[in-house]
Amino acid sequence: MTTTRRAVVTGGAGFLGSHLCEALLDQGAEVVCLDNLLTGTAQNIAHLGGRPGFQFLRCNVTAPVEVPGPVTEVYHFASAASPADYLRLPIQTLEVGSQGTRHALDLAERKGARFLLASTSEVYGDPLEHPQTESYWGNVNPIGPRSVYDEAKRFGEALTSAFRHSRGLDTAIVRIFNTYGPRMRPDDGRAIPTFLGQALAGEPLTVTGDGGQTRSICYVDDTVRGILQLAESEHPGPMNIGSPFETSMLDLARLIIELTGSSSQVRFIDRPEDDPKVRRPDTTLAHEVLGWKPKVTVEEGLRATIEWFEQEVGLRRTA
Repeated sequence: MTTTRRAVVTGGAGFLGSHLCEALLDQGAEVVCLDNLLTGTAQNIAHLGGRPGFQFLRCNVTAPVEVPGPVTEVYHFASAASPADYLRLPIQTLEVGSQGTRHALDLAERKGARFLLASTSEVYGDPLEHPQTESYWGNVNPIGPRSVYDEAKRFGEALTSAFRHSRGLDTAIVRIFNTYGPRMRPDDGRAIPTFLGQALAGEPLTVTGDGGQTRSICYVDDTVRGILQLAESEHPGPMNIGSPFETSMLDLARLIIELTGSSSQVRFIDRPEDDPKVRRPDTTLAHEVLGWKPKVTVEEGLRATIEWFEQEVGLRRTA
């Protein structure tokens, strides 16, 4: 058994995966990033290319994967994660949640590595329990448009649990709530990059429905810290990692207009089918087991994200 930490991150060129790769390198681990660049981008990991211990392999984990050498941790983050992406790629989303999870689990089993599955708050669907605890089974439409993502993640949880109980694999499941920060694609369809792009361009912010639906947004640094703390623990999960700060979409749009100094107005559009009405994690378990709680305020996180969008995406504040 090697004493060197060597982590495999599937989906490592994605928004969240790239931040995870960077944090692992900062901790002194070697990192093998696997990605087919379907929704991730090479630009997200370009700054990691010259760092010692970082390796990028372009591959699709829906086919069996092999990583030469020892591996101590496998993080399965490969998946379309925004509605715009998984509605455009429904079959691929289901495949990476099923076949991709199986191949990542097989890799961890062969290497004797700890396996961590990136699951999602979407396993709770349009919840009838609020806030959502890990013991809640969820309210998911199995044939609705969002089911390709929701059910892929629910299946991934079931498969991960089966490997743990029947094969003795060391596994953990993290349920990630709405994460935001630098490296989000402006066109990925999620609320914050959409609102930011519109506000910085001086365009109307498109709020769905009446804007009363809520989300709990967590800055990416806090999310990654919670993921790594869970990985370093012996807890199997599922464990919610997310901010208890709950805001309506209308209030979020107004806050982004204020922070960008934009002259944009709000424009209401139709609400998507099966769009959850509320979302807020109960993070008691993460706090009690890991001592984890978010540190970055919403205003701090949004200001950092706005700065990145201005610099990297070329968007500028419009008076």
